[in-house]
Amino acid sequence: MVLLFSFSYDNMTTKASKITEINLKDAKAWGQTTQMGQELILTDKIDSSVLSQRMIRFNFILMALCCKGEAQYRIDKRKQEVKAGDLFFMSQRHIIDEYTATPDFECQCILVSPNFYHDFVQDVKNVSSLLIFSMNFPVVQLTTKEKDVYGHFYQVIREKMTDTHHYYRTQLVKALLLAMFYDMSNVIYRVGEHEPQKMRRSDAIFTEFIRLLEKHYRTQRRVYWYAQQLEITPKHLTDLVISVSKRSPNSWIDDYVVMEIRMQLKNTTKTIREIAEELHFPDQSLLGKYFKKNVGMSPLEYRRG
Repeated sequence: MVLLFSFSYDNMTTKASKITEINLKDAKAWGQTTQMGQELILTDKIDSSVLSQRMIRFNFILMALCCKGEAQYRIDKRKQEVKAGDLFFMSQRHIIDEYTATPDFECQCILVSPNFYHDFVQDVKNVSSLLIFSMNFPVVQLTTKEKDVYGHFYQVIREKMTDTHHYYRTQLVKALLLAMFYDMSNVIYRVGEHEPQKMRRSDAIFTEFIRLLEKHYRTQRRVYWYAQQLEITPKHLTDLVISVSKRSPNSWIDDYVVMEIRMQLKNTTKTIREIAEELHFPDQSLLGKYFKKNVGMSPLEYRRG
């Protein structure tokens, strides 16, 4: 539920950087897990033996409430400390290392694939707001009411995930996750308003890039255009975005556009031609090729799926 976008990786160790890739299949082995297909896992346990490896990187989104104990780790070399009552985020592509936790560390974790996340989030603005928030505030102390809200949703979602006889189980879980997202998003405004943080220049430029992208992705898909608005060179923008997010500007642009196409296909009755016109593709054929390159199926196949 954190924002964010990714592609699937196999579990492997990149020899050059010694970074271990962790996928949802690996997380199933942590124990005390409830899962729904290959897209969503709820667990009360993080496997310290996995996270304590020198460097790891998830290809899923993790949001968790610490219920007991403490943990420490670094995200992209920034030290983080988690204690009871803290909400914390670990998103894909960012490097986690130096992880340690007390023996009594317990948390309520929601692990979700980016594809599943995109399916239930219905507004691009929601994606960028949570993205920027989780980068600036990877650990947040919740109020008593916020902890209760998180715990309530967590238990209800877990219960519905296990109800395999419910005909609308997947749709129900997605609706509950969306409701939880909106309810917990109030934390963004509470913390952002009362705890402003001074950002590094690279973080500030990345944040502005995402805000520009959120506003203009329907009409602008060139890195050059965004660099012009930020008054820097395309190479400088590319270097900064990669340094902050571990992804290129083109990758971010593609994800925003593809997510919009997916939402239009699932949530409207617009024709593919109409969607192509709205997103400023020269014709529906080019939109189809663009979508299949990024999603692995045609727009029509996705709509019928």
